[in-house]
Amino acid sequence: MENVNEMLEPGMVVRNPACPGWGRGQVQSNIDGRLTVMFEHAGKVVLDGRRVALELVVDK
Repeated sequence: MENVNEMLEPGMVVRNPACPGWGRGQVQSNIDGRLTVMFEHAGKVVLDGRRVALELVVDK
C-alpha cells in the first residue's frame, strides 16, 4: 500500500481516520515526514507521518 503522506503538499485537504472528530484538515507543510495540518475542530496539529496514515479528501 502506498503511503499517501509522502505525496501530501501544502493546500491539500486530508482527514485523520483515527480522529474523525477533528474534521477536515489543510496541510500546511510536509518536511521530512513531519506534517503540520490545520484541522477544523482540533486546530494546528503536527503529526509524524510514519505513525499516522492520513486520508486525502477529494471533492466531486
